[in-house]
Amino acid sequence: MAHEEDTCDLLVIGGGINGCGIARDAAGRGLSVTLAEMSDLASGTSSASTKLFHGGLRYLEYFEFRLVRESLIEREILLRAMPHISWPMRFVLPYHKDMRFESDTPTSRLLNVVMPWMRGRRPAWLIRLGLFLYDHMGGRDILPPTRTLDLTSGPEGAPLDDRFATAFEYSDCWVEDARLVVLNARDAEARGATILTRTKVVSADQQDGQWNVTLEDSETGETRVVRAKMIVNSAGAWVGDLIRNTIRSRSKDGVRLVRGSHIVTKRLFDHDKCYFFQGTDGRIMFAIPYETDFTLIGTTDQDHDTPDHTPVCTPEEQRYMIDFVNGYLKTPISTDDIVWTYSGVRPLHDDGASSASAATRDYTLKVDTSAGAPVLNVFGGKITTYRRLAESALDKIGTQFADLPGPWTAGSPMPGGNFAVDGVDAMISGLRRDYPFLTLPWAQRLIRAYGTDAHLILGDARTANDLGQDFGATLTEAEIDWLMTREFARTSEDILWRRSKLGLRMSADAVTTLDKYLTDARSPRVVAAQRQRGEARGT
Repeated sequence: MAHEEDTCDLLVIGGGINGCGIARDAAGRGLSVTLAEMSDLASGTSSASTKLFHGGLRYLEYFEFRLVRESLIEREILLRAMPHISWPMRFVLPYHKDMRFESDTPTSRLLNVVMPWMRGRRPAWLIRLGLFLYDHMGGRDILPPTRTLDLTSGPEGAPLDDRFATAFEYSDCWVEDARLVVLNARDAEARGATILTRTKVVSADQQDGQWNVTLEDSETGETRVVRAKMIVNSAGAWVGDLIRNTIRSRSKDGVRLVRGSHIVTKRLFDHDKCYFFQGTDGRIMFAIPYETDFTLIGTTDQDHDTPDHTPVCTPEEQRYMIDFVNGYLKTPISTDDIVWTYSGVRPLHDDGASSASAATRDYTLKVDTSAGAPVLNVFGGKITTYRRLAESALDKIGTQFADLPGPWTAGSPMPGGNFAVDGVDAMISGLRRDYPFLTLPWAQRLIRAYGTDAHLILGDARTANDLGQDFGATLTEAEIDWLMTREFARTSEDILWRRSKLGLRMSADAVTTLDKYLTDARSPRVVAAQRQRGEARGT
């Protein structure tokens, strides 16, 4: 069954961070926007990052100074816009004399010429220089500067092998990556965009300089035709497939798929700082406090053959990461300590780099009209620079639309983020004061996920029973209804592994119960009742 033809200025293909960021920016400038995502929001790479707003310290070795500077500037802009889902973290970089460059970095090649006796080792003075640049290239108003640590005293050295006596400590930021995507989609919708999940682009044909795009609902099979003045191809790993097989353009731009995998283990250290480990092979590895009781370790860089092959963290990658961190830890870990793994595919612009780790993480935006109507193809990018990528995309889109307003997102908070960067503790205390039945971990989770919207979810509840069915791990019917009606969630995976990470704490029986609730809730009668309850609670 097909609907009547819809029209819009922009059809954005892909519901990852780049697509949702562009949709939000464009809708805020008055363009009519439709976004189509064939699965759930952030179901690909955008929920599989290392979950950092960071400048990319290692990119300095590739002389990617523009990318690093832009990323460093963005850290604090983004931090102010979303203090509920992003917060400062301190990173501990232990030093030892055997640290080496990757052999194909520009810095390594230069030092091999001028200091051949170093034989590829990273000298301490060079690390200090890199951290000095990192502190000053983008400016800092919120984040503290680098300092030197004595690992023989203090908690930072406790989990490390005794041979590590000195470390450098610097600042970057954590971000809940999948929630960032959803909040961009919510804000885009609030500004007039149409967000269509589980909707696949079946075909795209140009007519009279515009696009007729057929979309198919993957659950019902219903189709609709959207007539768009311009397509934004931000399909992530599928960007190349859309260029060749759907849009059928003559673009020569290629995509290089690079898989990044992570493991999550039991908690490995008792402080809240992260580790930046450097290997004897020149690679780096993060070990980051995760969801209170766990440690996140990653990432790898492996070429990935096709987007149709679901990325998984292979046994070889798991072993590599375990061996890497065991080179630092006093008490070694094994694969038995792994509680979860995840992988994502980075769709990088193919710049001919010799290795996956050397391929640029910078974004590339190309407007192509070879198919008869304009398309903006989006390659690469880091989660830290998604907002600037969106602004740059609108610069290029603006050539197709007269009198387009200028940038606006830098000072605009995300939904739930309209409070001070240092206001989280006060928000948690206020939520517990207004809802005394909340435990501290429960209140912390709600504020860190929803910010000021936590009050809207809880509404006029006076007891936990007022929130409806309890699914375990502090997940209630009221929160699920919010996620379904406001945050585009449909399945237990959407809720437990993207809108939250409660899947780490939920039993198989609890997931089965949640699946049944969600199936029942999808009926028109129940959806209508949910919306009525939401309106009654003021949500």
